[in-house]
Amino acid sequence: MQTITRAMKIVDCFITSEPNRFLSITELSKQCNLPVSSIHRILNAMIKHELIQQDKERKLYGLGITWLEYGLKMYDTMDYVSIVRPDLEYLMKQAEASVYLRKPIGSESIIIERIDCTNQTILAHEKLGLRVSLHEGQANLAMLAHMKRDEIEEIIQELIPENEKDDFILQLNNIKRDGYAIGEDNDDQITTVAAPVLNHYGDIIGAVNVKIKSSTMTSEKKEQVIDQVTNTVNKISWKMGYQN
Repeated sequence: MQTITRAMKIVDCFITSEPNRFLSITELSKQCNLPVSSIHRILNAMIKHELIQQDKERKLYGLGITWLEYGLKMYDTMDYVSIVRPDLEYLMKQAEASVYLRKPIGSESIIIERIDCTNQTILAHEKLGLRVSLHEGQANLAMLAHMKRDEIEEIIQELIPENEKDDFILQLNNIKRDGYAIGEDNDDQITTVAAPVLNHYGDIIGAVNVKIKSSTMTSEKKEQVIDQVTNTVNKISWKMGYQN
């Protein structure tokens, strides 16, 4: 178990670095806070399974091709994504905004699809595979607000300070009443509109959100985008068997 934990520490170092960056054993040792000898032993084991690749001339290491292979296989088997992608692409064209699809995983969510809008000038795109706590961000709040009461209470108990719980619960209640979440990031001046996706049991299986420059969000545009997002998730939920 300790070896697996250490191996994942090494993988995290590569993932959090610049894309395709190679690192030395010394760099990995410092970042992982592990002895060079331990790093060397784990790297050699991972090289055998092509989880790590080695540049022997420069004595540097990088992520192996196996991660891409596993990722593509997982992506290809996700019928959910392939089924809803046309709806996400249509929403991107309608709203002229980048579109994201999130999936809840415990007390977090992960981005499993992103449709970029080439006409959009927003530079701060969130990466596929990004994990975020369910109490942060409009897409996560839209999912959390529509989850079962015991799930909501567990998240609130775990993540929300006692003096903020009442306001947070009120916010969730308003989101559930409206059927969507909307908010502005003051630093980036970006407005996010999000709504939840449900399956045939009425359980949350995801959320769709768009990001648009706040300066373009007139009252009329705001209402249009809200309608476009909620209509899209209604179509996707229907495809997943949900009947309101």
